[in-house]
Amino acid sequence: MSRIGKVPVTIPAKVKVDINGNTVKVEGPKGKVSKSFDPAVTIKLDGGKVVFAAAEDTRFSRAMFGTARSVVNGMVKGVTEGFSKELEIQGVGFKAALKGKQLDLALGYSHPILFDIPEGIKITVTDQTKLKIEGCDKQLVGAVTANIRAYYPPEPYKGKGVRIVGERVRRKEGKTVA
Repeated sequence: MSRIGKVPVTIPAKVKVDINGNTVKVEGPKGKVSKSFDPAVTIKLDGGKVVFAAAEDTRFSRAMFGTARSVVNGMVKGVTEGFSKELEIQGVGFKAALKGKQLDLALGYSHPILFDIPEGIKITVTDQTKLKIEGCDKQLVGAVTANIRAYYPPEPYKGKGVRIVGERVRRKEGKTVA
């Protein structure tokens, strides 16, 4: 049985939580987040706390109620504090710029890459090589970060590419002339 799932999620004063069946909607100062959960989990509002329980006594149900609690806790944290990830672009001529609702990436290809910024995500570009992705949905912030990184992941020989700040790239030795 999940020990995390037994701990209720406390709701701060500025946050409004609405539970409709297995759909949880959380609204706060940073935005709104909504998620649907499997019917194997029962979710109830008890005063200023959200309480979770396994609907059945199956392995899946016991695992999911801890997961549901963790996701709802992340939703509450997201609408109060928000989530952010930082990317850095390394390479000669590699740069990024914002053009309205699109991110323009010059990553050494013959054409610029235009990335449509999804609703609920704020991207700031500094020094043309540093990106900060912010939002209230943890999953969406991580997905946008991964999608941008996937256009040119860091390569092991020169280290060029888009990397998450703090990510270590194992470098390889190039060919040597005998």
